[in-house]
Amino acid sequence: MTDNFEITRATELDDYTKKQVFDLWNSEYPEKLAYNELAEFDDYLENLTNLNHFLLESNEDLVLGWALTFRRDNEAWFAIILSEKIKGKGLGRKMLNEIKRNEKVLNGWVIDHHNDLKKNGTVYYSPLKFYEKCGFEILSEIRLELDKISAVKIKWTDNKQ
Repeated sequence: MTDNFEITRATELDDYTKKQVFDLWNSEYPEKLAYNELAEFDDYLENLTNLNHFLLESNEDLVLGWALTFRRDNEAWFAIILSEKIKGKGLGRKMLNEIKRNEKVLNGWVIDHHNDLKKNGTVYYSPLKFYEKCGFEILSEIRLELDKISAVKIKWTDNKQ
C-alpha cells in the first residue's frame, strides 16, 4: 500500500497544493487550530523561517500527508499531518524518516490529551505514542498552554555521530 505514494520536497507550494494542505490541516487538526480562510494559513506559512514542505501524494496527485520543517529560536522544528484515510500504514514514519535525513535535531509540539474535537465532531487522538516509538523524547516539563492548544514539547536527536 505504501508504494502508491511519493514524498516530494518543496520550498513553496503552488495554489492547488496549498489549498489541499489547508483542507488537510482543517480536517485533521483540532477545530480550535483551524484556519477560516486560506489567507490566514498563508500568513502562518509566510512567518516561518527556512521553511521546507514534504508532501505525501498519491498517484492521483492528492496530498494525503504534509510535513514541514522550519527554524525558530535557532532550533529546527517540524509539524506533520496525515489524512485519517491512510493512518496506520507506516506512511507517517516514512515521512518522519525523510525529515530526519535532513536534520540532526527536531523539535515539535504535540497535543498530549484526547480532549479536543476535529471539525467533523470526532475526537482528535494525541499522536504522542507514535512519536515515542519514532525515537522522540518527551520533555514533559516544557509545555505550550494557550487558548487554542495545550501541548508538550518533543525532541529527536540523531545519535549516530
